[in-house]
Amino acid sequence: MKKIWYVALIFILVLIALKIFINADIPELEVKNTLGGNLTSKEVKFPPKAKTVTIDGVDYLQSQAQVGRFGGVLVASTIGEGPKTFNPFNTKDATSATMAEMMFDGLVSSRPDTGEVIPKLAKNFEISPDGKTYTFHLRHGIKWSDGKPITADDVVFSWNKILLAGLGNTSTRDSVIIEGQLPKVEKVDDYTVKFTTIKPFAPFLRILGAPIAPKHVFEPAVKKGAKYFDSFWSTTTPPKNFVTSGAFKLKEYVPAQRIVFERNPNYYEINLKNEKLPYLDKIIYLIVGDLNNEILKFEAGEIDTIGLRGSNVGRYKKKEAKSDYTIYNIGPDTGTMFVAINLNSRKDAQGKYYVNPKKQAWFNDKNFRYAIDLALDRQNMVNNIANGLASPLFTSESLNSIYLNKKLTKGHPKDINKAKYYLKKSGFYWKNKVLYDKKGNRVEFDLYTNAGNTEREAIGVMVKQDLEDLGMKVNFKPVEFNSLVNKLVNSLDWDLVIMGLTGSPLEPHNGQNVWYSTGSLHLFNQRPDGKPTKRLPWEVQLDKIIDEASLKITFQDRKKLYDQYQQIIYDEKPIIYLYSPTRVTAIRKKFGNIFPSPLAGVAYNLDEIFIK
Repeated sequence: MKKIWYVALIFILVLIALKIFINADIPELEVKNTLGGNLTSKEVKFPPKAKTVTIDGVDYLQSQAQVGRFGGVLVASTIGEGPKTFNPFNTKDATSATMAEMMFDGLVSSRPDTGEVIPKLAKNFEISPDGKTYTFHLRHGIKWSDGKPITADDVVFSWNKILLAGLGNTSTRDSVIIEGQLPKVEKVDDYTVKFTTIKPFAPFLRILGAPIAPKHVFEPAVKKGAKYFDSFWSTTTPPKNFVTSGAFKLKEYVPAQRIVFERNPNYYEINLKNEKLPYLDKIIYLIVGDLNNEILKFEAGEIDTIGLRGSNVGRYKKKEAKSDYTIYNIGPDTGTMFVAINLNSRKDAQGKYYVNPKKQAWFNDKNFRYAIDLALDRQNMVNNIANGLASPLFTSESLNSIYLNKKLTKGHPKDINKAKYYLKKSGFYWKNKVLYDKKGNRVEFDLYTNAGNTEREAIGVMVKQDLEDLGMKVNFKPVEFNSLVNKLVNSLDWDLVIMGLTGSPLEPHNGQNVWYSTGSLHLFNQRPDGKPTKRLPWEVQLDKIIDEASLKITFQDRKKLYDQYQQIIYDEKPIIYLYSPTRVTAIRKKFGNIFPSPLAGVAYNLDEIFIK
């Protein structure tokens, strides 16, 4: 197999006083050849940082990218059944979150080349010398899509009445609790907001990229309570009801077919000629169902950009020179692919166990989890599913994370004999090659993933085969994504699941809702009541590390703690990591202002992209 060389991404971290990760600019980023000659190296020169330009009292954000021409459509795609909601504060899946991000901006964003935190809705910000007060100055004169001004009232309302009040998805609220206390959010004047934390809190500045809601639209929904809020701005809401701040706003949603966004004429970003962005008239997401349909639609010219899986890259690369698309290799995926094991030993309100007690005994046995880990042939998955365009993964941080615990990256190969050794230690035995526990129960369980994701379905087939080598009976069950999400976070009625989560290579605290014992995505030991009851000893350790790391300011101090958290996950294996794909994306050559980024992808800057 041809060796894979990953993108060299060097982060020069500058810690000035207590300002959190304001990164120094990096020299031109080189996207290196990772296919042993199949993909040519492409150099990417990012435009300078956008700046504020005041025209007739309006503080516009001026893009420094090449000036393009207006008009046209970009067609992308989404796998599965489509979004569950358009409410940006209630998203619990990647598709819904992507659609919400199209329509809403936060106070800050991040540069795609360096990860530096930069102003967005805010014109600028200051952090006090003690690192506990963040003062944001909003852009004067910018408007919501309905023409009403965006002011401090919107920011304070969004944080105090939605995010910190725990409405919708509580992940943001959970991630800013410091020693049991929430930050204070205050209006200073119509265009100034002050955030105060009880202690210096390293992740806080990035978290302030959370969306801001139009108070005049959301306040009536908030007053009606949490249940009403959960259904507010559902997928049945008429597009005309949406009031947004982002470059695009919803125009049409046809379930199971498409989501159409149109340009927001009140968007506050301009180009170098002081013309209002975005350039494109529309962004269309086709709901393609599965990966095979996505490929067919790209080949038919129905969609403009596609993430290529390993098995397809070689064929597309051969055609590239005579095609209408360009292929970009942007390095290791920022997310992770894994098998999660349900350790939940609780009962529901009716007194019924979420997980069958005999399965609880298996899943909570570390030797059993070790055996599963050792039985999995990651290299086989890399070779046959990713076509070599991936690397085995053993850690909870992605391979391009600046906090990666490199001691764990080598991992181990498949070892059936060693797996059997651990099972025997816990009293498991075999009869006619069938595995039984010490009480005589045959080892049989269900393995889930989301139907339509052919990559995960292929992984499921391999995991099933690997575990059956140990005599386990594995019932592999791909199910519709929304049904799967309901199982994972509501009914909790599942055994093992193959999933993936997006991540940030710059900030591990973004995964706090996964690792903290009361986190909303603490999949392997979900607590429906949100209380830290019956914590396993290593869960207690994780909670402590997460809390402590968030209060450390220097990179070195945080790195030590995040190395420890990765070691705990590696040792305890509630989640077993599989492999990290290399991200390869194709996009039509007709589009300009394309700046591929290992941190952000290819078509992240939809406000600047134009048709040549």
